[in-house]
Amino acid sequence: MTSIPENLDTILGQTERLGVIGSPSSTSELAIDILGSAVTRKLVGELALFHFLQDNASHYALGQITEIQLRNIWHEDPTMRSLIRQRGWVDAVSERQDTHLGKMGVSAVFQRGGPAGYEPSILGTVPSTGTHIHIVSDDILDEILRPYQDQIFYLGHVYGSKPKLPLWFKHFDRGPDGAGEAYHIGVFGKTGSGKSVLAKMILLAYARYPKMALLVIDPQGEFARDMKPGGTTGEFPLPTGDVTRKMGKQIIILTVRNLVLDRWELFEQILFESQFFERLTVPKGENRELACGILSDRLQKGKIKLADLHLRKSFDEAWKILGEDRVQRVFYRTEASRARFNAALEDADPEEFYSQYWGPVAELFREDRQGAKSINKALSWLLSPETENRPVLVIDLSREQAHGLFWNDKIQSLVIKRLLDGLNQTAEYFYKEGQSLNALVVIDEAHRLAPRDLPREDEASRGVRGILIDAARTTRKYGLGWLFISQTLSSLHQEILQQLRIFFFGFGLGLGQEFQSLRQLVGSSGTALDLYQLFRDPHSAFDVASRQYSFMTIGPVSPLSFSGTPLFFNAFNRVEAFLEANNLKSK
Repeated sequence: MTSIPENLDTILGQTERLGVIGSPSSTSELAIDILGSAVTRKLVGELALFHFLQDNASHYALGQITEIQLRNIWHEDPTMRSLIRQRGWVDAVSERQDTHLGKMGVSAVFQRGGPAGYEPSILGTVPSTGTHIHIVSDDILDEILRPYQDQIFYLGHVYGSKPKLPLWFKHFDRGPDGAGEAYHIGVFGKTGSGKSVLAKMILLAYARYPKMALLVIDPQGEFARDMKPGGTTGEFPLPTGDVTRKMGKQIIILTVRNLVLDRWELFEQILFESQFFERLTVPKGENRELACGILSDRLQKGKIKLADLHLRKSFDEAWKILGEDRVQRVFYRTEASRARFNAALEDADPEEFYSQYWGPVAELFREDRQGAKSINKALSWLLSPETENRPVLVIDLSREQAHGLFWNDKIQSLVIKRLLDGLNQTAEYFYKEGQSLNALVVIDEAHRLAPRDLPREDEASRGVRGILIDAARTTRKYGLGWLFISQTLSSLHQEILQQLRIFFFGFGLGLGQEFQSLRQLVGSSGTALDLYQLFRDPHSAFDVASRQYSFMTIGPVSPLSFSGTPLFFNAFNRVEAFLEANNLKSK
């Protein structure tokens, strides 16, 4: 194994030096005296490395430069300042006496030795002043991480630099390339920060594993469009679906049109939200809730199947049930109220009620629609452990797919709640059988589904939020991970934020309440937050090709970040660069 370290030392000898370790330095932050040959180059965000001895063994420490300070003690002298004010320049003082001091946080340390050539270590001492700091290149990273090349995945380049930042996304089962448990991931950033594209890249990183199942809950329909053959959206036309299929994964896109609801309680809740009872003079409230419940109960006792609710005979049976006095007494106790209801029932046109109010609700439960799958069948198909290459399921719940059906935000919440209930039940079953579910669920628009504050009367949304909070707490041990995509930090429920293990922060969280939330998550790493605030708005670029989508990441997502310090990178802004870096073109 000696040839490997020698090779790294050879590469280091040919690599440009940025500076040397200066004073004062500590194990948490190093001071760097920048060399004169490097002061004119861009240094902030640069990935740097130095070699040092610890316990009589060679170590290599890597980290990013987070800040550069300029000091000139002569310029700080009051007398000299007066002279400078008059002349603007003082020979032998201005520029020549400048010193540039950098700050560097160490994110990873590797010790020479071990079966792979290098093994993780810690910075347990501060190297002596004068220790050379080298700029990191792709060759250095490839050499250190050579045994793990198959696990490495790239989302972009080191912030403002050329080397690609190595990341790894391990599946949630045991064995090779496995993490042994699930991770919860958060991708945050304002609209246009590149968070959706980054989430799709991460999705492809996990799609490499045949035994990993992927579920996307897509309230806006963006992922569904990208998953269709040849489908791409936005200014970064990533062919997510085409690449996934070339990996051998089957993709099923279920829209509102072919997702079959399969619970009577869902029928009650959706009928409650519809205009059906509104037109029969039953306003929203306890009476309507009782009416929906008794109607559902009587239909079940009459052997009417959920899948047959769309038939005219099912509607006629429901209409007949509503005309019964003993049924009306359940939701209207006074004679006057029942008389008013009966008058509305007699004046109503059954044909109109069937086509306008009953049909759009009943169609959601119809099984003989083309390509239709019930929620139970869809989840069983997705999570079956017997499948050699487990598939990708995208649930498109966007409003534009619901033509001819009764659909609104509350119905969307009810359907999502049903999906999440089914997922949790399946995960618990697998866990009891001693198996890891090994699945990732992508939740787009997470700030809408699990907000910090909700109106009291919005029970549907409250149910979704409650399940997501509980899932974030409990499903990690089941092998079920969640990827939350959100425009904000401050409006997402605090309990979910606390359960996330890996974070990606894009542009737009550097002000006000968002920045306070960011500071709480990152901790007291002041220079890291200062560097984050330097992120440019991607849309301030002169053209699309020059846009930079910058991100700060925290968590066990990189072999260069096992100390927990933030890493910074610019995501690829060209599809070809992303596909080529990860060998996805050939796939």
